[in-house]
Amino acid sequence: MKKLKVFAIAAVLGAVVAVCFSGCNKKSGAAEDAAVETVFAVNAYKAVPRTLDDYLEFGGNVQTASNVDIYPDTNGKLSKINVKVGQTVKKDEVVAEVDASRPGMDYEPSPVKAPVSGTIISFPLNVGATVAASTSIGKIGSTGRLEVKTNVAERFISRVALHQKAELTFDAYPGEKFPATVVEIDPVLDTSSRTLGIKLIQEPSDPRLRAGMYARIKLITDTKNNTIVIPKNVIVTRNDEDIVYIIDPQTNTVKASPVKRGIRVDDKQEVEMGITPGDLVVVKGQALLTDGAKVNIISISE
Repeated sequence: MKKLKVFAIAAVLGAVVAVCFSGCNKKSGAAEDAAVETVFAVNAYKAVPRTLDDYLEFGGNVQTASNVDIYPDTNGKLSKINVKVGQTVKKDEVVAEVDASRPGMDYEPSPVKAPVSGTIISFPLNVGATVAASTSIGKIGSTGRLEVKTNVAERFISRVALHQKAELTFDAYPGEKFPATVVEIDPVLDTSSRTLGIKLIQEPSDPRLRAGMYARIKLITDTKNNTIVIPKNVIVTRNDEDIVYIIDPQTNTVKASPVKRGIRVDDKQEVEMGITPGDLVVVKGQALLTDGAKVNIISISE
């Protein structure tokens, strides 16, 4: 009887042990299956050195870089006009005539000569208008060199300097950019508007541009060369720390890398530290990632 009891107890213990091992193996297999299934689909961005330009945007009017007023030599009435707006004239060319005659006195017409060579950009008077020697009757400008004047708000004046480069765009030429340079900055602010006047020269000059056009100005205030630039929404904040997830292409796992932000321009973010050229940075799907997570790369962009 004792032997039977011993055998019975041994059989029960063997069954329990077998069940335990079986259960452990099943749990272990399930855990492994779960680990294999946790693979995150992501899009990647290959970090390469780029140039990033920070800028300010304004609007301004195009005008001739220099213009000279036309004055008659005597008082009287305009008896003849020889030019039209847009016409090119040479120095000392007769652009109009003034009749200085008065009742009982007849005089020969007094010629009005162009003080300089250039293009007539303004001549608002008509024949018969009364003019004086101290009154400008028109303007001659040099349309071969155009300038753009604009005003900068007080909060931005620390970012404006002489010789800064700019890009001009016009509704008449969509998609095209025209280079310009800051050549003049007013010494004082306008106290009524709290703005600072600046002048840009468009060069090399383009014959398609004309005085009177409205220009959109993109003034380059800071340029970063050979710097790492990523989309601004790539960086995530964990425990008050800015990080990005960098993919190891050998293992298809990610590593959380702390980064230091630089300047941000539109939807682009400069990274001063934390990413090296050639790194594959997760740009889509990073919200659910943790350090060491396994990923499946859907696409890679640059």
